[in-house]
Amino acid sequence: MTVLLTTAYLPNLHYFFYVLHSDTIFIEQFEHYQKQSFRNRTQILSANGILDLVIPVEKKATKELTKDISISYTEKWQTKHWRAITSAYKNSPYFDFFEDELKYFYENEFEFLCDFNLQQLNLLLKILKQKKEIQFTSTYEKTPNNILDLRNIIHPKIDFRNDERVSNILQKNYYQTFENKFSFIPNLSVLDLVFNTGLEAVSYLVSNSKS
Repeated sequence: MTVLLTTAYLPNLHYFFYVLHSDTIFIEQFEHYQKQSFRNRTQILSANGILDLVIPVEKKATKELTKDISISYTEKWQTKHWRAITSAYKNSPYFDFFEDELKYFYENEFEFLCDFNLQQLNLLLKILKQKKEIQFTSTYEKTPNNILDLRNIIHPKIDFRNDERVSNILQKNYYQTFENKFSFIPNLSVLDLVFNTGLEAVSYLVSNSKS
């Protein structure tokens, strides 16, 4: 299967499901950048509940291509994000195994959002020992042929449960760090699954699927 996705910051499980189930993954870079999407935000589970982490970007024009979106460093978002991630997952079973590799992204600056997100995605695949062909689009196609187009499907305002292929899978419980405080919260950043289940994250997303 070939899938077309938007760029995404530490993508949620809905997004990552399709990464694992696709042979070829295209990341759209010639669309007009959209605010309030997963392109520059992710959700983790903190001691106070769901926490949105948002990367500030420099948007220079009303209609700007996603590939041209630069990350802003005028505020110390890297320090804030890493502090939040550490606070949320330092007591999770697998945090210590992957901490150093992930911390790199919060100690070094990247110019473009697409590059930052792609390198993080590649790291997550490396951690999970998955080899995938990921490439950026070379042009914009409104209705591409022979490809699963999810650019407007995986979005904060669209409930993942509308996608019958993933609904049952993503609602299966797995251990979460604050499970004694909250009932199970599905479809968080893949970080939540990786830090809490390690390499079993792949089995969680692949087993019982309809692929």
